[in-house]
Amino acid sequence: MAVNFTYRVKDVRGNLLTGQIDGDSVAMVANKLRQMGYTVIELKEKSLAQREITLPFFNRVKLKDLAVFSRQFSTMVSAGLSLTRCLAVLAEQSQSKVLQKTIAEVLKDVEQGKSLSDAMAKHPSIFPPIYINMVRAGEIGGVLDEVLLRVADHFEREQSIRSKIKSAMAYPVAMFAFSMLITFILITFIVPLFVKMFQDMGGTLPLPTQMLLIASGLIHKTWFVMIPTLFGIVYLFRLYGKQENGRRKIDSIKLHLPIFGKLVEKMAISKFSRTLGTLMSSGVPILQALDIVADNAGNAIIADSVLKARESIKEGESLAKPLSSDKVFPPMVVQMIAVGEETGALDSMLSKIADFYDDEVSTAVEALTSILEPVMIVVMGVIIGGIIVSLYLPMFKVITLIK
Repeated sequence: MAVNFTYRVKDVRGNLLTGQIDGDSVAMVANKLRQMGYTVIELKEKSLAQREITLPFFNRVKLKDLAVFSRQFSTMVSAGLSLTRCLAVLAEQSQSKVLQKTIAEVLKDVEQGKSLSDAMAKHPSIFPPIYINMVRAGEIGGVLDEVLLRVADHFEREQSIRSKIKSAMAYPVAMFAFSMLITFILITFIVPLFVKMFQDMGGTLPLPTQMLLIASGLIHKTWFVMIPTLFGIVYLFRLYGKQENGRRKIDSIKLHLPIFGKLVEKMAISKFSRTLGTLMSSGVPILQALDIVADNAGNAIIADSVLKARESIKEGESLAKPLSSDKVFPPMVVQMIAVGEETGALDSMLSKIADFYDDEVSTAVEALTSILEPVMIVVMGVIIGGIIVSLYLPMFKVITLIK
């Protein structure tokens, strides 16, 4: 569970900054702040009395809102409006209440003399490291409008991929939930109605009917234990997934799943390529960019490979060489990165890789959906049909005997 910390840091210019940030541990938060380009002076957990009572679900900002904010911001900056005027307008017209409040706070800091990137860095739960570092690079290079446009494109593409996956998986998930609901209703409410009827019939019940009655009785007698146990298992699994070894093992399993593994791999490569390409094209140094990419990889195995590549680059090697030796990235990706390094166009090559894998993800999701839909229909039919047949088998037996 994330904990709220207060921090005091120095930025690259030596300015002292303070703020709040959420994280799982002091070490993880300190590492995150260093990746954002800060020198940590003080970092401590807020006491329970100091913490604000917030609901994380209601304090999130959607990628779509960040993309719209960035595109509008870019348009106004390129038109020659001052930062303070841009932020004042954006704070009024943003559709997200959380983003409105955050922009207003950023505006106050900018009016007091802080740079835009430093002001945004005080809100890491709203502006991720990639955003802050790109804005900082845009400020230094005097191309803030172009950088904000790249940020908008980056978030829009990421949101597009997420939307495609969600919409494609909506029908199979709904079918599965519906089949589980019908099964629960049949076993919990319908089957007990037949119990007395079966008892009055006498004789030996068919095996499927016996098994169904046992399952129904078990649920009736132990539901108050089964539900907390189920929640406990889910909680322990999530807790295990937050630990370093657990997360690495789970992410490794994800990459090797029979059907879903390739989809997870393609999504991770697309995210790696687009994030690194966007950061490099915005002027963020490659070592800092790789830190950010590893932090946002979404998969511990991919992150490990990226961090190994970072260490190799520090020693003077190319990016492609360590990636090829790790066997996580496909040969085509490694070769395209190598060509990009040789031609000095690595950022554009990474963008092409990301575009290719975005299309691959879309195709894979469509193929997966086309497989899952009929499978879910068959599974639903077998479960519900099996229950109904089990209920009527004794009656068929009685009718046969009467005839």
